[in-house]
Amino acid sequence: MMEKKTEPLNTKLEYLLEKIHDSEQGFEKAAEHTEHVFLKSYFEKKSKERYDFGNELNNEFIMSGIQNENSSAYTENTGTIAGTVRQTWMDLKALFSSNSDQSSMLEAAIIGEKAALADYNDILNQSSLPLRIRSILLKQKEAIENDLKTIKKIEDLK
Repeated sequence: MMEKKTEPLNTKLEYLLEKIHDSEQGFEKAAEHTEHVFLKSYFEKKSKERYDFGNELNNEFIMSGIQNENSSAYTENTGTIAGTVRQTWMDLKALFSSNSDQSSMLEAAIIGEKAALADYNDILNQSSLPLRIRSILLKQKEAIENDLKTIKKIEDLK
């Protein structure tokens, strides 16, 4: 009976892990498509951060028994279909625009970070969330909120 109660939470957590991987790849692509030194460095930092987020959560999921042999979402480097579509769109946009449109990249980063915060908030509202995972998610959410403020300031300077 307990298994049924936690199943939706496990599904949400695994989906979050996939979206973290999507954002890692998205930031990596953004870094590849910009000539702007500051943005390249920023996107590379964000990609590494998301990689670290994913590994931290994946390890905790395994220790907590959330992941099993059928749910190794992060280690297989999979992502969501929406993430794949977004990355393809970013690749095409970069191909057809000269010097990659920095404003569009920042705008996409802001939209992605806002979506990530919504995903984190959704899971953090779950009463059955284990304390250790809650602590990790709160720390990651705070990092995303701080970086969202930073990229909004950068966008305001444009």
